[in-house]
Amino acid sequence: MPRVLGVDIPNNKPTYIALTYLFGVGRVLAVNICYELGIDPQTRASDLSEDDVSRITNHLDKNYTVEGPLRRKVQQDIGRLREIQCYRGLRHRRGLPVRGQRTKTNARTRKGRKKTVAGKKGVKDMKH
Repeated sequence: MPRVLGVDIPNNKPTYIALTYLFGVGRVLAVNICYELGIDPQTRASDLSEDDVSRITNHLDKNYTVEGPLRRKVQQDIGRLREIQCYRGLRHRRGLPVRGQRTKTNARTRKGRKKTVAGKKGVKDMKH
């Protein structure tokens, strides 16, 4: 398994797919990297030479923010939104959807499992 920026990329996949295992690298960027470095995107990751792997690592390090630094940047951005107490920051803090989605139904990914609340008493229960 070739190791790029501290991440093992799978052997049996084409290089352009294997590169997407890095945080911050999608399909388009992976293909662009292959072409910039003159590597065939369809080559299996196991067939890459040590030189190719080091060239990919250096290229990513110099030209792109990926993995640890990108994760840190995203967390800092969210922290800044929370700190200035803007609407998006408050949504992050409360664990609710940030981008304007409805919350009356759905939004279970952000809100977590349903928390059942006792219903209102019926009319029958009001009389003694």
